[in-house]
Amino acid sequence: MLTTLPQKAEPAHTALILVDVLNAFCAEGGSMHREGRDLSLVKPMMPRLQKLIETARAAKIKLVWIQCAYNTGPNHYLSEVWLEQAKRRRNGAYTHFPVCEPGKWDQDFYEVRPLADEVIVTKHRYGAFENTDLDLVLRSNRIKTVIITGVATNVCCETTARQAFMKDYYVLFTSDCCATYSQPQHDATLFNIDQFFGQVVTSEDIMACWPAAEMKLRAVS
Repeated sequence: MLTTLPQKAEPAHTALILVDVLNAFCAEGGSMHREGRDLSLVKPMMPRLQKLIETARAAKIKLVWIQCAYNTGPNHYLSEVWLEQAKRRRNGAYTHFPVCEPGKWDQDFYEVRPLADEVIVTKHRYGAFENTDLDLVLRSNRIKTVIITGVATNVCCETTARQAFMKDYYVLFTSDCCATYSQPQHDATLFNIDQFFGQVVTSEDIMACWPAAEMKLRAVS
């Protein structure tokens, strides 16, 4: 049993999960901006996420990038249930304009990008474990702990964290490297995760567990 943060964040068995850091969910002109979502919490999160990514790479943490594929011309992935919910509550997203159409700008990564040797997992639902190979990737690399970052805190990040906990991964959920479109929604997820699904931490808490990596970055800079 891993009981302390340094034990949970040990680089040998930890993966940094980057959930949907895509133009669709983060950029002006992306799908969520077109839907009317407030991006003001996303923009200040990005420098913190960039620093966490750099430190994780220096610590030899495995990075796993999650990328959505939703709308397609033949509509391979969106069920009538999904489309009914979108029509009723999503102000045109998925129904009047596409979201994360494969190969389009909307689906591309926002401000941060995977390196050539970092894995990208494609998903078609909110949770990154839902009918994907994420669990296979993690178990093949002997991962015990996942660090959850990305967008949106209360939707895809929360769903992925819940799934990870149910699959017996230790969950470290970053309060400052996840973002959504309202502060109350963000805060509600942090409360819920900390009560039932994992440990809520800051990126600074996590990076403090990797002092050698931080020293390496300071030496380079």
